[in-house]
Amino acid sequence: MSEPLVVVTVADGVGRLRLNRPDKRNALNTEVSRQVLEAMAQLEADADVVCIVIEGTDGAFCAGADMGEALPHYEAGDMRFNPSQDAANRVGAARKPTIAAVDGPAYGAGALLACMCDIRIASDRARFRFPGAEYGLVVGAYALPGLVGGPLAKELIFTSRVVGAEEAASIGLVNRVAPLAAFEATVAEVAGAVAASSPLALEWAKATINTAVTGGDANGMEQQADLLLRGGPDHMTRFTAATQRVVGRGAS
Repeated sequence: MSEPLVVVTVADGVGRLRLNRPDKRNALNTEVSRQVLEAMAQLEADADVVCIVIEGTDGAFCAGADMGEALPHYEAGDMRFNPSQDAANRVGAARKPTIAAVDGPAYGAGALLACMCDIRIASDRARFRFPGAEYGLVVGAYALPGLVGGPLAKELIFTSRVVGAEEAASIGLVNRVAPLAAFEATVAEVAGAVAASSPLALEWAKATINTAVTGGDANGMEQQADLLLRGGPDHMTRFTAATQRVVGRGAS
């Protein structure tokens, strides 16, 4: 029996979604994309999962959409065929925090998949490329400006050039770069820190930040969130413990 194209594991509050098509550098075809949608639904429904890590196999995050599968659809007139976009959109719609663990190439739809995550951690051999314009398409033009700014997003998309890990960190495309030997430990450290936080607060914080980035009423959302969360069981347990650590029990 062959291995699934998407492997899901859960431990210590962290759900991991691993693309598992190494012979194609984890290119997103219809079946992989379908399994991504199913895995995301599974992880979001699991109360034991606080954050979700999306990763590839060793040395390849995701080479992009499966071009060999897509071309016959376009030749047949199926211009709406775009399963990789469905996978990226589903990741972007997640309520829980998402972390892209990028080792090796993240090209095209793979770069978009990483951009749709909340946090990106790269190994020092990670590479990003947005070749949509080279292929006659638009890929990443919605997600990239919020990370690197409009002018630089235009350069990367207009030229389709490769961005290495260090440059990706310097322009804000990734949050951190780790040497390959420390990459897994760095991902685990960040994911563990996120998973230790309040799931409800994380969900509201993510929604508020997304609203702020898109120009909505983030101030109103933050006030609404705190009104709903303040005094609840999760807040009281966490705040009481923190207060005892900081000022000691019984402090006035």
